Amino acid sequence: MQKLILKGLILLLILGSCKKNTSENNEASNEKPKMETIEKEHVPFFKLSLAQWSLNKAIKSGEMNPLDFAQKAKELGFEGVEYVSQLYTEELKKGTNPETAMQQLLDTLKAKSEAYDIQNLIIMVDHEGDLAVTDETERNLAVEKHKKWVDAAQFLGCHSIRVNLFGTNNPKEWVGVAVDGLSKLSKYAATKNINVIVENHGYLSSNAALLIEVMKKVNMPNCGTLPDFGNFCLEREDGERWGTKCVKEYPKYQGVEEMMPYAKAVSAKSYDFDTNGAETSIDYTKMLEIIKKSGYTGFIGVEYEGERLGEIEGITATKDLLVTLAKQIN
Repeated sequence: MQKLILKGLILLLILGSCKKNTSENNEASNEKPKMETIEKEHVPFFKLSLAQWSLNKAIKSGEMNPLDFAQKAKELGFEGVEYVSQLYTEELKKGTNPETAMQQLLDTLKAKSEAYDIQNLIIMVDHEGDLAVTDETERNLAVEKHKKWVDAAQFLGCHSIRVNLFGTNNPKEWVGVAVDGLSKLSKYAATKNINVIVENHGYLSSNAALLIEVMKKVNMPNCGTLPDFGNFCLEREDGERWGTKCVKEYPKYQGVEEMMPYAKAVSAKSYDFDTNGAETSIDYTKMLEIIKKSGYTGFIGVEYEGERLGEIEGITATKDLLVTLAKQIN
């Protein structure tokens, strides 16, 4: 009889232990998806890249070598980079053969990006002629001068070159010549699997409604836009392109929303921040909501242009603000 009682007690202990383990396993399995859900909610809907213009002061002063851009971007916590062609002017002057100098530059940039596991995304092309001038010969020359940067983008593994649509400031003429210049360049870029994207970069290119009219008329899958949070100045004092006070501006939130259906990249421009870390002149929450609503999930490029903070401090403040707000919006 005692043996039976003992066996019974042992059986009850075994069953109780199994039940406890099963319960604990169930609780653990229930907790795991919850943790995964929380982690998933904290992943931004975009990736972060660094626009090289954010470091233009350091590069122009000689404090930073533009060849080290990928390394600096990695140190600052970015996944991708957006090069600026004009910041390599001195590099391209080296040697007597421009083509050789370009290839040496590209070999170096590609090696650096691979060494630091950085994605090459865009080349911002400046000072290669205006694509929206009324003179066809001049416009065609600008198209030809841009082609080497299309080739460069292909070599580096970028998806796009960013171009400006400066030229005439007559709205009636601008649409037609802009369509012509963009179409010619985009046809060439298509053979290299490269996009040609237009940033709102001042004057008529910052008139989003007009720019979208151009996009519709070009009607090519590799021609799109690069909405920038802050470049919506339509007119400056004394008619200057840069450097003077803006006297007429396109509504920035409306402009970004209008450009997003054609966006192949996005630029988060910043100038200054308050004590809470918010940008003082741009509602970043509103901008990110517009971007997310459009369905865009690509890279957002940090482009700090402020004066009060140093370049590294401004870049970090912009990056931190984007990451913080992305968690809230998700």
